[in-house]
Amino acid sequence: MFAPYRERGLLAGRVVRVDRGLCDLVTVGGTVRADTEFVVPRDPMRVVCTGDWAAVDPEGADPRYVRQLLPRRTAFVRSTSSKRSEGQVLAANVDQAVIAVSLGNDLDLGRVERFMALAWESGAQPVLALTKADLVPDAAVLAHLVQDAQSAAPGVPVHAVSAGTGYGLAEFGALVTGGTAALLGQSGAGKSTLANALHGAQAMEVQAVRDADGKGRHTTTTRNLLLLPGGGVLIDTPGLRGVGLFDAGDGVGQVFAEIEELAADCRFQDCAHEGEPGCAVLAAIDAGELPERRLDSYRKLVRENQRIVAKTDARVRAELRREFKRRGAEGRAAMRVKKGLQP
Repeated sequence: MFAPYRERGLLAGRVVRVDRGLCDLVTVGGTVRADTEFVVPRDPMRVVCTGDWAAVDPEGADPRYVRQLLPRRTAFVRSTSSKRSEGQVLAANVDQAVIAVSLGNDLDLGRVERFMALAWESGAQPVLALTKADLVPDAAVLAHLVQDAQSAAPGVPVHAVSAGTGYGLAEFGALVTGGTAALLGQSGAGKSTLANALHGAQAMEVQAVRDADGKGRHTTTTRNLLLLPGGGVLIDTPGLRGVGLFDAGDGVGQVFAEIEELAADCRFQDCAHEGEPGCAVLAAIDAGELPERRLDSYRKLVRENQRIVAKTDARVRAELRREFKRRGAEGRAAMRVKKGLQP
């Protein structure tokens, strides 16, 4: 893949940090700093990101430029706060998307499911790290929290860890050694502290969370790639205040695989699981086989993802309009029947 660029005398480099139009890349000759002027795209999904592989000018060029970005294997993408519904790549060419969730706060299973949907959609293997496990001294309570997290992240390795005491670090470190792992999560989740513990040095600046609300202070403001002692690399990312879905339909389906499996047995192919006769999903809830919270979270994420996709896909917008009209007509018909009028 890189041969054509090598013939032009360019070097292969991996982006370890991006900062205001410049980036640091690791090459065979060491770390170099290069300008990204020639790879600034109109598409925000193609902006240079930590983890990217690139072709960069050789030693002696002054200034040095990134000449070409190579295709990405995986990319962790969220939607921006922009009304244009754009995607933002948080980490590229990642083997494992490690979602850090602090046990210093109440465990928000809905947020875990949201992150898991994005992690599955990225193409990487999701991993859930329950950080600050030392704040839960009762082993039975900790085990219960891990079990709850596993219910919201089926098929995903879940590890309770403490960077402060070292609890669970050996097993977790072995899991993320060898490839590229990206640490993602809310501010104050302890990502940078965990990164330092795995890296074996104070590579990332950390601060305590605010006592008033337990929220983080955005200590990490750029994405950074760190070498791990046992091999592989770790990308530490800035804390996220919010994380919106971005075309993550497959990821949502993966997180809620049991609901989609049940839905295949519904009487109607377009069943919305909201009271239709012969709904296998609602039957599972009535039988106590499926928590109602899971269905509520599934509906919420499906609706959000549909809205995001509809902003950029005319066909999906048309389908949603037809669906809204159909449901509106069904609702009006049901109301007429309830009032004793002819449908």
